[in-house]
Amino acid sequence: EVQLAESGGGSVQAGGSLRLSCLVSGYTDSSFCMGWVRQVVGKEREVVAQIESDGRSSVADSVKGRFSISQDNAKKSLFLQMDSLKPEDTAMYYCAARAVPCAYGGTFKYWGQGAQVTVSS
Repeated sequence: EVQLAESGGGSVQAGGSLRLSCLVSGYTDSSFCMGWVRQVVGKEREVVAQIESDGRSSVADSVKGRFSISQDNAKKSLFLQMDSLKPEDTAMYYCAARAVPCAYGGTFKYWGQGAQVTVSS
């Protein structure tokens, strides 16, 4: 069973930076898609960024140029670097995974417990 554990959330002023980390345990292979999904209460979830096992990645238009996703396969860790944060980035951020490549689409099957990010103006 794949387990995901986020860390690094917190509060920051607009324009600041935060880095989220996700420790992955359990079996994953080259077909896995890893991603970061955020949700605000009462709104739909938004896939912020996702990355293939070979390092190819994509980010949502809403965070393009400000957020970047990366991974350390050896340490089984996933990261989300968030720069130039805005109040509208305030959300619960989840580390997520699915056992098919990102390019195939679909929903994430495995989820972490979430990390709250709060950006004040």
